[in-house]
Amino acid sequence: MQVLRCFPKQEIINLSVSLGRGGEACIYTVPSCGDLVAKVYHKPTVAHANKLQAMLANPPENPTASLGHISIAWPLDLLRSKDQDNGIIGFLMPRIRGMRPIIDFYNPRTRRDHCPLFNYQYLLRTARNLAAAFAALHNSGYCVGDVNESNILVSDTALVTLVDTDSFQVYDPDQNVVYRCPVGKPEFTPPELQNKIFAQHDRKVTHDSFGLAVLIFQLLMEGTHPFSGIFQGVSEPPPYEARIAAGHFTYSQKRQVPYLPTPIAPAWEMLHPKLQELFLRCFEDGHDHPHLRPNAQTWLSVLAEAEDSLITCTANPQHRYNHHLDSCPWCKRALRLGGRDPFPSPRAVENREHLRPRFVPKRRYAQRPRSPQPVRPQSQINHWQLPKYSVYQRQKNTKFYPAILCLVGFGVLGYLDVAIKFTRPYVSQNAYTQQTLITRPQPQPDTLTFADYYQQGHAAYQAKDYHKAVQHFSQAIEQTATNASAYVHRGNARYELRDYEGALADYNQALQINPQEVKAFIHRGNVRYMLAEYSHDPDREYNLAIADFSQALSLNDQETEAYIKRGIVRSEMARYSGHSVQDYQKAILDFTQAIRLNASKAEAYFHRGEIRYRMAQFSTNFIPEYQQVIADFNQALKINGNLAKVYLKRGMIRYELTQYAGQDSDRNNLKAIEDLQTAAKLSLEQEDTHSYQQAMSSICVIIESQCTALLKNSAMW
Repeated sequence: MQVLRCFPKQEIINLSVSLGRGGEACIYTVPSCGDLVAKVYHKPTVAHANKLQAMLANPPENPTASLGHISIAWPLDLLRSKDQDNGIIGFLMPRIRGMRPIIDFYNPRTRRDHCPLFNYQYLLRTARNLAAAFAALHNSGYCVGDVNESNILVSDTALVTLVDTDSFQVYDPDQNVVYRCPVGKPEFTPPELQNKIFAQHDRKVTHDSFGLAVLIFQLLMEGTHPFSGIFQGVSEPPPYEARIAAGHFTYSQKRQVPYLPTPIAPAWEMLHPKLQELFLRCFEDGHDHPHLRPNAQTWLSVLAEAEDSLITCTANPQHRYNHHLDSCPWCKRALRLGGRDPFPSPRAVENREHLRPRFVPKRRYAQRPRSPQPVRPQSQINHWQLPKYSVYQRQKNTKFYPAILCLVGFGVLGYLDVAIKFTRPYVSQNAYTQQTLITRPQPQPDTLTFADYYQQGHAAYQAKDYHKAVQHFSQAIEQTATNASAYVHRGNARYELRDYEGALADYNQALQINPQEVKAFIHRGNVRYMLAEYSHDPDREYNLAIADFSQALSLNDQETEAYIKRGIVRSEMARYSGHSVQDYQKAILDFTQAIRLNASKAEAYFHRGEIRYRMAQFSTNFIPEYQQVIADFNQALKINGNLAKVYLKRGMIRYELTQYAGQDSDRNNLKAIEDLQTAAKLSLEQEDTHSYQQAMSSICVIIESQCTALLKNSAMW
């Protein structure tokens, strides 16, 4: 595709390499400048052109310009069509590299995997930089509108970049026109806009302030949403949008809400007192009076004060906390999480201890302490804390250690010297032994081949070091640009980094090289399924994903994964389709075929059970169908007994059966509670906060009045 660039001089640009395709536009590399990308709309409109011109006429200030960093990926130049009408069809914008979505940093699991030394001070600095970017936009008269975690990128040094800026709400003062933001995510939407059609409402700074506060809360509270918690009502736990609309901030001080804080979330008191005050102003006072919500500049000032008041833990230099606390909250949290430190020490990271599975201590019996232990008064026990595990350590007498170590060292050296003298003649006479014992020289960087880079990329991928995997596969591609498998593997690594557009470009390139590359079709279908969540036209992405899975099956009808993935996409489409039953039946056929090909696929049984449950809602005789659902879940758990989501679903279905099953009601009720308790336990061990909250809320639904007592009783864990 050839387009016309207008500034600084007219220039024809040939756009041929796509980095990704969304529902509204396609992103291309710019051959003449590696620091720019081109965004070209599929169906450019006059509104697009006018909005872009208004944005270019009034760019916001870049708060991190002095650092050479771009905080807001603003349009830089217009792109026009090369034909006679010369219409605006897109724009140029900065190319952002080396950054990841903000969720990778406030989610403890992904932060530990990708950037383990990103400590609490870095999280505060990220929040500051985010507030600064919002303040710059608001000062120039713009609103983000669709505030969510997917259009905010963060670097390993806590720098922030807002992307997808052409979706922001733009006011054109010359034409007195507001170009609205037509989309929004419920979890970040203020109460006054819940269940509203966004395209019919002008966004205000107070609306952005709500979403900003949610993001800051998640950054500082280990990914916990401010409206998440254990539901204490007697019905199904409401979704986030209902909680926000009702003003049920879990940590409210002035009103009673039907939620208790999630026990595995950080303590509310851990936050700096002034930050607590701002969150209460936003989510409590600001519920009925949006103008009381703190603006971005207020957050910026208080976050700076909170960062200045940090002190360092004496046990772990990565533990930073505010000086109003008497002790380190992160040390306590590491104990509560069974040794899983949210901010591992440099030594632990160096030894890769932070990647080890969570430690679940075993109960010890008949183990007497060596010295009398003080009795802790019952009134001082915090029932909201999970069990604390203390390991007895014997007092060590280190007085003679240096001398002992020296003697041992000399002994080892003497032994090695004797061993070398006795074995050298035999080694020198044996060519095979020489080849085995002599260290092979490592290939120098300039002598590495395609196979070397490819192998290194594969090893990095297996070690979950996806950034390094991308680097090695890129080096392999530089050596041999016609290997489709290298593009597929680099696409897989980019997919794990949530770089869906980059992954899509790699799969496209692999299929250009080899149109018979089955895995490229399957993985491209997966990417398109993920892109549907962020697309203005999700049905289009779903249909493209189904087409990819179908193409893969036409090449190889034994691909179990293609059947499973196509079934998942079909079931997702069925939720909004006018032909839901027919679409669900197609999905069931896909899962059934996957099971015929490979009966050990727990995922296929689980998804088939889920679809059967949804179809039962259309039936008048649903109890036999519920039994089929339970049979599928039973089989999934027989294959893999650690699937928390399956226990959760089976528990809720068994509870529903108690309402209609007559004589079996009590038995189903007990089984339902047992399933939900198992789901909560597994979710806690797997650090799946969302499933844990669902399980605990569902238990509270079943046992109602006993909910508070249950949550206080930590013995069940």
